[in-house]
Amino acid sequence: MRTPVRSADERIVRRATLRIGLQTAAAVAVAVIGLTAIAVLLVLRGQHAAEDQVITSTIQDADDVNEPPVGMWLVVRSKGRQQVSPGMPAGLPDRSQFDQVVADGVSRSLDVVANGREYRVDTRRQSDGDVVQVAMDLSADRAEQDRLLEAYLTSGGAGLVVAAVVGVWLGRRAVAPLAAALALQRRFVADASHELRTPLTLLSTRAQLARRALGPDADVMTVRSDVERLVTDTEHLTAILDDLLLAADPREALVDEVVVMADLVGDAVESAKPLAARRGVALAWAAEDERSSVRGSLASLRRAVTALLDNAIRHADGAVCVTVDTDGGDVVVDVRDDGPGVAPDVMVTMFDRFATAESRDHPDTPRRYGLGLALVNEVAALHGGGVSIVDTGRRGATLRLRLPAVRESRKDRR
Repeated sequence: MRTPVRSADERIVRRATLRIGLQTAAAVAVAVIGLTAIAVLLVLRGQHAAEDQVITSTIQDADDVNEPPVGMWLVVRSKGRQQVSPGMPAGLPDRSQFDQVVADGVSRSLDVVANGREYRVDTRRQSDGDVVQVAMDLSADRAEQDRLLEAYLTSGGAGLVVAAVVGVWLGRRAVAPLAAALALQRRFVADASHELRTPLTLLSTRAQLARRALGPDADVMTVRSDVERLVTDTEHLTAILDDLLLAADPREALVDEVVVMADLVGDAVESAKPLAARRGVALAWAAEDERSSVRGSLASLRRAVTALLDNAIRHADGAVCVTVDTDGGDVVVDVRDDGPGVAPDVMVTMFDRFATAESRDHPDTPRRYGLGLALVNEVAALHGGGVSIVDTGRRGATLRLRLPAVRESRKDRR
């Protein structure tokens, strides 16, 4: 299975999200461990206090060793005589503890293990001089402690898993706005770099033509035409900058205006002709429906058409043809070149952002697509349309820009 390649922004967001999730889980783990330790200590202290109370009460009422409380056994040594409760577990009583208390009169208490079970053995000297030893079976208390610890561990483990999941979710929500801002910044820089390249190339080419026309045999009309186109291209460049700035602001909505696609394509073709001529490419266009219009941003749509023209010119062997037509309720702009065509492995990602882009240095080199077609795809999507490659059965490639057409009103049809 092929591992998906993540962008730099995706890797940053992923690392930040995992870091927040792990930190949240660690904080919850520390809290759970601390609370569990406190709860266990309180339970142990309570059990110990209850055991002391039961043992003290049993010693005070140690008149009959034959009927001690359940789970307890008595040993009473009085005036050289020793009485033992029936059923005393093997290994008890604790004779060494008995002898020590008899010798110094200091009460002693100790947890001992006899015959595989744990007992609490408490030995005390009473006021009348008798020495009493009580053995309490701790199996029930230890079983309760084990059940308590198991419950704490189970709930704590589940809490850690939930904390990690919630931490990752909260981390993603917390990082998402920053990631969006970072992605928007990177996108704007990339779009600006790419979109300004083609207009600047056109401006440079037209300025060179104007300079060449200013020779001794300068044709005034030609110079005037080149200067007019230079001014127009400069205005287009300014419009692109404004459109990029609007696109970088998430608060701004898409500009809504009626755009006649035949006029837009014709203007874009005229601007691209100097670049096509310099590359030895014949550039032509035709409009089957000169009134076909769409609604949206003129600057954005011009960017899309210019990117399609730039791509076609770069990959054409000698000719590029552009047509504007209607298909049902859509306006269709086809840009066809006679280049080497599209490699099958490129078709899957040709409209993806930051796909591998290579210039065509040799006639037989398959075309590669980069940022330009991704921008066309985004502009088309923002206008409710799309861009695709069309199999016409001819040599080269045909890229189709499809946009929803503006319906004509009754007044327009008159």
